[in-house]
Amino acid sequence: MVEKKIVSIDELEELLSQPTAILEKTMAGLDGDFLILGAGGKMGPTLTRMAKRALQNQNDKRRVLAVDLFPQPEMRARLEQHGIETIQGNLLDRQFIEKLPEIKNIVYMAGMKFGSVENVEMTWGVNTFLPTLVAERFKDSRITAFSTGNVYPMVPLKSGGCTENVPPEPIGDYAQSCLGRERMFQFFSRQNHTPVCIVRLNYAVELRYGVLVDIATKVLHEQPVDVSMGYFNVIWQGDANAMILNSLALCASPAVYLNVAGSETVSLRWAAQQFAELFGKPAVFIGEEESTAFLNNAAKSFRLYGYPSVSLSQMILWIADWLKRDMPLLNKPTHFQERKGKF
Repeated sequence: MVEKKIVSIDELEELLSQPTAILEKTMAGLDGDFLILGAGGKMGPTLTRMAKRALQNQNDKRRVLAVDLFPQPEMRARLEQHGIETIQGNLLDRQFIEKLPEIKNIVYMAGMKFGSVENVEMTWGVNTFLPTLVAERFKDSRITAFSTGNVYPMVPLKSGGCTENVPPEPIGDYAQSCLGRERMFQFFSRQNHTPVCIVRLNYAVELRYGVLVDIATKVLHEQPVDVSMGYFNVIWQGDANAMILNSLALCASPAVYLNVAGSETVSLRWAAQQFAELFGKPAVFIGEEESTAFLNNAAKSFRLYGYPSVSLSQMILWIADWLKRDMPLLNKPTHFQERKGKF
């Protein structure tokens, strides 16, 4: 990866949606079109565009469709400019779901995290009831479904992180409802012999949001950094996008699991100190590192698809430069330091 500045949102999204050679081979080997459900979130637009680019690079005319409420019309327009078909509607509407076209390859990205404490019913509706509608409607498709590493227990640093074989121990309504999402896809995978892959992600990051952006923003504004969640995993969103799209080829019945995470276990304190040096400002800390954290072991995905192409040090340099130039942020804090599941 060439160490250069990313000067614009267009350049950033171009990089985040660049397909890998492995992905192009995977897409060529899958039959049917591609439908991305919940494509309007933080990762959806670049993942959807990556899928389309992987096909276009091979002169493959198959369709990529993006479904979302699209509250921001410009997002929908940008997707359509890149040759992606869009469908606007409410995924919680059963009639809307039933009218969606029959598509072979489904990436399920819809979910609710923030505000889960204030709106528990909606959290469970989006995270558990909606997967039921999708799994019933697309029983003849293959489905890659987003989940989260938050379904795992917090583990000691020396554990090496949770592999896909570690039993879930979700804390709080968000993580519990995400496990509910997994269980619904598991159930219908067995019931209808639907090939499913459940992706447990910790944590995607780019220059406008993510754990590293949260830490960098606090350091830049000389705000205290809480180090109680002392360690974490991060992966460049472009690398995560490619691994998640590749996972369509893993789908099986019964459902299978894939952790997607960075290759390092990152010290929060160390990361803050890196940003402090780049900003020329002090890093102010509160709290003490607890003995456990949410940590994913993504060795399986590295074996299948290789290590992430963007290093931790590169992400830190890019994010520091982006913030120093006062470039746009999504203003969606991750609350990754939350230890009691209250999002």
